[in-house]
Parts: sequence; structure tokens; C-alpha cells
Amino acid sequence: MKAPARLRVLMTTDTVGGVWTYAATLASALARLDIDVLLVTIGPPTRPDQRTMIAHPHIQLIDSGLDLEWQDPAGDDEPRARAVLGNIDACICPDIVHLNGFREARYDWSAPTLVVAHSCVNSWAHACDDTGWLQQPEWRRYTEAVSQGLDRARLWVAPTRAFRDEVVRIYRPVGSGVVIHNGVAPVRQPQSGKQQFILAAGRMRDAAKNLAAVSEAAEGLPWPVCVAGEADASPDRPTAHNLVRLGVLPHAGLTTRMQRAGIFVSPALYEPFGLAVLEAAAAGCALVLSDIPSFRELWDGAARFVAPNDAAALHHVLGELCRDRPQRLALQDAARMRAQNYALAHTAAAYADLYRAHVAPRAHATDAIKVPA
Repeated sequence: MKAPARLRVLMTTDTVGGVWTYAATLASALARLDIDVLLVTIGPPTRPDQRTMIAHPHIQLIDSGLDLEWQDPAGDDEPRARAVLGNIDACICPDIVHLNGFREARYDWSAPTLVVAHSCVNSWAHACDDTGWLQQPEWRRYTEAVSQGLDRARLWVAPTRAFRDEVVRIYRPVGSGVVIHNGVAPVRQPQSGKQQFILAAGRMRDAAKNLAAVSEAAEGLPWPVCVAGEADASPDRPTAHNLVRLGVLPHAGLTTRMQRAGIFVSPALYEPFGLAVLEAAAAGCALVLSDIPSFRELWDGAARFVAPNDAAALHHVLGELCRDRPQRLALQDAARMRAQNYALAHTAAAYADLYRAHVAPRAHATDAIKVPA
């Protein structure tokens, strides 16, 4: 008897920040559900440590070298993108195309397309109160491309209700959008227990991450504050004496520090989901978060919240948790328990159900994916 057909998914992703973690972990979970995934990166190529995250026979990888849509707002790279992605599509004949970006949904794919809205330039700019440049011609073209991509896709997904509503407000897509929360795998708790340091993660130069507030709040805290991620473009900017810059860490290295950290802090102005926050919660960190809609949706009752631009309040809450062990332990337990609501297995099952609801697998799907040269 012929083996049942496996679903074949072509998934695009960038390699910067949380989108890569989302795509790599989701692809791995889908592969364990006997789904074939071809990951096609847009933007910088994968690093060796990133490739170790997708070591599974049902996952294959292509680094396309194409420009990210927010790095190419005028669309100069689009003719090449259409050609490269069209060739990949023709070679592997996917059953569904899962796009972790917007504009590629306008291309002529052989299978239904699903767009996942992780973030966008317009919502980022509004959250950072920095919108004047959006009226430049190239950014108007970007906005049109995002809007058209949402409308051309068979369906689109957002990781929170808050961000789905924001996408609807800005772009008015024809479809209402489906909410599927991101997920993480269970994190083993270290036998050595938690250590006395605070952890933050993100690109220092990204205004939306608001890590300048962490630097300001760190001065005078009883614990050191460690920041993982790309350093500030101006490394000579004054920082707190107890602020430790860890630089860019491989995913496994960041997870290890989350397992050890007593507190994780994110004063973000803008975070459509916040995968690092979820990973930190799963690792048992007490959470101190900015009071923004997406964080409230996910973590209300399992975190301490502060106004994102109030560094003094942030300093006060962090200091209180450093000194108040019972409150800190209660928040660690609450975060760990809430993280179980966002299990990677649940996320993968939701996507697999969504794929199957919109496409019938083709007979070829038991064959191995033949990656184009």
C-alpha cells in the first residue's frame, strides 16, 4: 500500500531576531508531525548556530540572499525575488506557502498562501511616535505592498488579538485574520536554581525595544542587569555601572541565561508578541513588562507591569523584586505556569490544522523535497 501523502510547506523567514526563532522552532515541531518544510530565508544568511536549530530530515533550508521587505521599501529587489521564489516554487511544488512577510503574497504561487503578521513598519513607527518619514514615496509603496499582500493571501494570522486589531486598523484587509499564539518547547529548569541577575534581550538601537530605559533603570539596583543582543551603534553612550552587555548570543546561549536569571525585563514600546518574553517565562523568570496591549493580553496576572517610558517606576519595581524573594518566587511560578498555555505543540497543531483546512495534499508529497540549486 502506498504511504499516505505528507503535507509539504514552503515557509519564508528572515534570520533577524524573533522571527527566525519562531520559524525554526515551528518548522521543527511541524516536522515531528510528519510535515515536510522547506525554509527559505530572506535577508542575511543563516549562521551555523541557527542551522543547528533545524537539524531534522523533514526540514531543508535555502538561503535566498533576497532583501527583506523593510530594507527594500521601494521594491527594487522585487523582480529578482519573483524569479528566485518562482523557481523554488516550481521545483518543490508545495501544498501551501507560509509567508512570514507580506509582499511576497502578491507573487504567482502554485499553492494557497498564508501570511503571518509578525510586525510591520507602520505599526512600529506609530508605537515609537516616529511617523513623519512614512509619507516618503518608497514607504508609501511599502504600505501598498503590505496591504496588497494581506488581501492576496488565502488567509492571514497574527500572534495576538492586539496586533491583529492593529493590522486591521492600519491596512483594512479583506480578511479578518486568525489569531495563533506563538509557542515554545518546555524548558528544563537548572538544578542549581536561579541566580541574582536581571536579564533583557533585544537590539539596543531598536527604539521599540526601549532598552535605554533598562540602562537608565539599572543604576543603583542591587543586582547586575545583563542585556543580550546587538550593541548600540554608539557604544560610548554612558550606561549604568552594573549594566553588562552580552552581545549577540546563539539561541542556546540565551536560553541558558534565561534559565539562570531571576528576573526578565522588557520595557518595549512595541511588541506584537514578544517571543523572548515567552522563552524567559518558560525558563522560570519573574517578568517585568511594559504596560502595552499585547503584553497585557498574554501576561496579565503573571507579571509586573510598568509604563514603558517611566524609568523611575521600572527601577522601583526591579529593585523591589530583587529584595523581595517571596514575591519574586511567586512571579517566577506564575510566569512558568502561564507559559504552558503557549506550548509549541499547541502552536504547531493549530498551524497544521489551518494548512489542512485550506489545501488537499498532492500525491507527490511522500517524495523527498528536491531543493533547487
